[in-house]
Amino acid sequence: MLIVGGGLVGPALALAAASAGLRVRVLDAAPAAALADPEFDGRAYAVAAASRRMLRALGLWAGIEGAAQPILQVKVSDGVAGRGAAPLFAHFDADELGEGPLGHIVEDRFLRRALLAAMAESPLVTVETGARVIGQAEVPGGVEVTLADGTTRCARLLVGADGRGSQVARRAGIGRTEWAYRQTSLVAALEVERPHEGIAQQMFFPDGPLAILPLTGNRVSIVWTEDTTRAAAVQAMDDDGYLAALRPCFGDFLGQIRLAGKRYAYPLGLSLATRITAPRLALAGDAAHGIHPLAGQGLNLGLRDVATLAQVLAEAHRRGEDIGAADVLERYRRWRQFDIAALATATDAINRVFSNANPLLRLGRTLALGAIEAAPALRRRLMREAMGTAGDLPVLLQGRAL
Repeated sequence: MLIVGGGLVGPALALAAASAGLRVRVLDAAPAAALADPEFDGRAYAVAAASRRMLRALGLWAGIEGAAQPILQVKVSDGVAGRGAAPLFAHFDADELGEGPLGHIVEDRFLRRALLAAMAESPLVTVETGARVIGQAEVPGGVEVTLADGTTRCARLLVGADGRGSQVARRAGIGRTEWAYRQTSLVAALEVERPHEGIAQQMFFPDGPLAILPLTGNRVSIVWTEDTTRAAAVQAMDDDGYLAALRPCFGDFLGQIRLAGKRYAYPLGLSLATRITAPRLALAGDAAHGIHPLAGQGLNLGLRDVATLAQVLAEAHRRGEDIGAADVLERYRRWRQFDIAALATATDAINRVFSNANPLLRLGRTLALGAIEAAPALRRRLMREAMGTAGDLPVLLQGRAL
């Protein structure tokens, strides 16, 4: 199997497939030095409980756990910058379920390092860095890709894990349904004065949500979404100006704040591949779906692709089937299509309902959050959905080996 893309989803799929005895080659256009960069760049991910189970089943979690911050509570509120949160809000507490943390916040560098180390140790995984794919074609019994240096690689299956602008998908003639949100997420890490106590905050403001995610130590990661014009102006400010602009949304519940690392800005939009399979090809991660970050589910959605595709391929391999055959890939498509569509629709709708200043909608939002807080059964169901532990789960997301 060939996987194009060496971010997080591609390597995770390589290790999952290798755990079932499949031989995998990962092709990444980035140079080795860029992949191994240990510097903290402010990026962090919410790793849901089910994703943690998968990382543990693959033998990765032991090397990550010490750098992972458990999410013990999540507070969701609606507000107006400078005026604070509405009086009703939703509060999700891991103790209510008694099943451990709701998830963990893990910095990109620690996830990447664990994946790279595991691939280097696996006899079934080969990694080629600086390998830019410029062509692909179906050949008898398989697929062939051409690299920029003119060499070729062949396999029975090609997987595109090369992000929203997937060239693997484009070369396969797979289109995309896309629209921009006219929003930009400002991402940074902060050092805070008071302990965050493992509490993640999701605050909704008229121009977009602010997520405050606890990191290890007295640090948090912010994903601050603003109108694109306003975001560009804030990003252009010096650090003091940036913090002054942030403070009316952030509040003072964590005391004094200061930047801990670089600041980043990412324009937001919805981007869904019209198909996630083609002859001898499957898409995973952002190559298949790019959603709004407000629920912190982007990586988890990609890891659900990994768990599903790896299980489909493992079962086909054990039965002696061709892993790149159309009927095998159709099993992957059927299993994933509803989950992808449902989460993309939900995040899009939540963003549209919450990211506006309409007073009637604001009242409705506040009442809805209050209703969730007053309904324990609904609250527990929503927690399990966010943890990824509900529904028809692949065995890796159940914490079992393939």
